Amino acid sequence: MTVELHITGDPEADSLLSADPLALLIGMLLDQQIAMETAFAGPAKIRERIGRLDAATIADYDAEAFVDVFRTTPAVHRFPGSMAGRVQQLCAALVENWGGDASAIWMRDNPTGAEVLARLKALPGFGEQKAKIFLALLGKQYGVTADGWREAAGDYGTEGSCRSVADIVDLGSLTKVREFKRAAKAAAKK
Repeated sequence: MTVELHITGDPEADSLLSADPLALLIGMLLDQQIAMETAFAGPAKIRERIGRLDAATIADYDAEAFVDVFRTTPAVHRFPGSMAGRVQQLCAALVENWGGDASAIWMRDNPTGAEVLARLKALPGFGEQKAKIFLALLGKQYGVTADGWREAAGDYGTEGSCRSVADIVDLGSLTKVREFKRAAKAAAKK
């Protein structure tokens, strides 16, 4: 199965996300306090600036130089110092626990949806909600068919929903996800 994601609006960045599980995982990590498209375009910027995108290279990259990679215009993230550090922590955990292979999180030993969720939550920077959204993205668009993934992803796994990056397949669905997020923020303020 060939995966073809349409998250960023940039064909090159979307192609990288579609082909490279590490890029997708880093994009999800970056998806906070910035637009989703910017977050998921981040891995392409990192690859362009350091010449490759692999967990060992990023984990071992000089920390100050990696912050500069994030800070270079256009910035990878609006908080270059903290997010560069988080990406390096994530990559170090991947090297240590998964042989540097991001897809091993959802592929190794044929895990259930609940096991994939637990593995994601154990990663630096992945809390309950981020892990559920990423599991839904894997199930809805990346071809991951772990038993019980929809249940483990909670509301994010609901078929036909438009609540997160897991549901973005085109400009129309991006607009619906944005509307859902706006409504959720407004409701939370009441």
